[in-house]
Amino acid sequence: MTDPRTSSVDLMRWAAWAAAKAGEDWIRDRELTQQQAFTLGYLARFPGAIQRDIADVTRTTPANVSLILQGLERRGLVERRTVAGDERSKRAFATPEGDELIAGFDVAMNAAGDSILAALDAEERASLHALLLKLSTALPPLTR
Repeated sequence: MTDPRTSSVDLMRWAAWAAAKAGEDWIRDRELTQQQAFTLGYLARFPGAIQRDIADVTRTTPANVSLILQGLERRGLVERRTVAGDERSKRAFATPEGDELIAGFDVAMNAAGDSILAALDAEERASLHALLLKLSTALPPLTR
C-alpha cells in the first residue's frame, strides 16, 4: 500500500486529522462533538455571537450552526436570546454549565497542537503559520 500523503492537500488533511484525533478524547469525555466543542468554546470567548458569526468562523452555514446550537441548548449548555432593539436577531451565550464544561478546551487544543508541531522548530512553525494564513485568506468565501 502506498502512503496516502502524496500532495500538499493530502498532508494538510493528514495534519487536520491528527489535530482532531489529539483532542478527541477530551471532547468525547464531555459527550460533545468536535463542532459542539468548537462552538461552545467560541461562545465562551465571544458571548452573544450571532449564528452568522459562528458560521463564518467555521466556514459552514447558519442552518448547520442552528442545529449545533439546538443540541447544546437541549443539554442546557447554550441559550439563545434576543437583544433589546434587535428582536429579529438571536444571540447565543454559553450558560454557566456550558462555561464550566468547556473550561480547559483551549489548553487541551493548544497541547494537542504543540504535540503535532513538535517536529518543527520555532522558525519552521512561524513559516508554516504564515503560509497557512496566506492560504486561508485566499480561500473563496463560503456561499450560502
